[in-house]
Amino acid sequence: MSNINMPDATASPLIDNEKYWSRVEKSVLGPILSMEMVLGVLGNGLVLVVKIVCKDHFRCIYWLPFVSLTLSDFFCSILIICGSLLAVLSEGQISPWCEVVSLLKFTFITSSFGSIAVLCVQRFLGIPSKGKGLSVLMAIACLASWCTGTMFGAVPVGYNWIKYDPAEMLCAVFWESSYSDMLVYILCTFSISIFVPLILILFCCILTYVGYGKNCARCDDLSSVTPLLVILYLFCYAPFTASELILLGRLDLSPSPDWLRSLSSVMAYLDCCLNPFIYCTNKDFREAVLILLWNNKKLHHSEPVLTGITKLEI
Repeated sequence: MSNINMPDATASPLIDNEKYWSRVEKSVLGPILSMEMVLGVLGNGLVLVVKIVCKDHFRCIYWLPFVSLTLSDFFCSILIICGSLLAVLSEGQISPWCEVVSLLKFTFITSSFGSIAVLCVQRFLGIPSKGKGLSVLMAIACLASWCTGTMFGAVPVGYNWIKYDPAEMLCAVFWESSYSDMLVYILCTFSISIFVPLILILFCCILTYVGYGKNCARCDDLSSVTPLLVILYLFCYAPFTASELILLGRLDLSPSPDWLRSLSSVMAYLDCCLNPFIYCTNKDFREAVLILLWNNKKLHHSEPVLTGITKLEI
């Protein structure tokens, strides 16, 4: 008696359902990522130009961490958000771009976190970015945040822990064998790259707010937007932190829910594209942007030129 393979009645609806949700994800996440990428690239690119070309039109005595943060957001918008958008549209990422994106993602996270921490410390201690004294130490701290992120991002790549995660819309770290490896890596990473800057941010912000800081900037300085930057950063990276903590608590190494991983990526990208708008809440910086865009002639004060002589008869 021959075996007749009958179609599984439950398989077809399941496949159709997965295709349906795949189409829904593309239709929703595609426009969101596109908007975040455009705003991030154009906004942070404009901020960099304003900080270079129009630096005489606004005050920013703590300019180094601002430049570091803007560079991090700019390159994140170009490389990471664009990579996620292409991954959603093409349903995957290939090697070696997969590993590069994973490495750079963590680099940009830690560099932005470190830049904000340095900014808060400079405001609290009153250390302007002048290239001497303690400001050199602040510059080294900014550089260290970039190097630390690159180092911790390279570890999963070196141990081949990277593969594409459709929920995160890019290549991420997957733990499939050892809970102890995952525990050591996450604890070391969070302790050095996240926890220490977070303590500095909260400590310096609170003490500066209650009046114990030595902030030497005027009220119209660009550093006045620091509290908004801190609030936005903590808000946008809360899903990412929650996702990692959930993973840490699961002994079976199962990842956090798909929706949370997708939300963590979208919210992290949102921080990159909203920072330029926060800078523009500063009146002088906003005027510098307007001068660059609509009144560029004011940037170049030409010398008076004698064009004619009129003889007056008395």
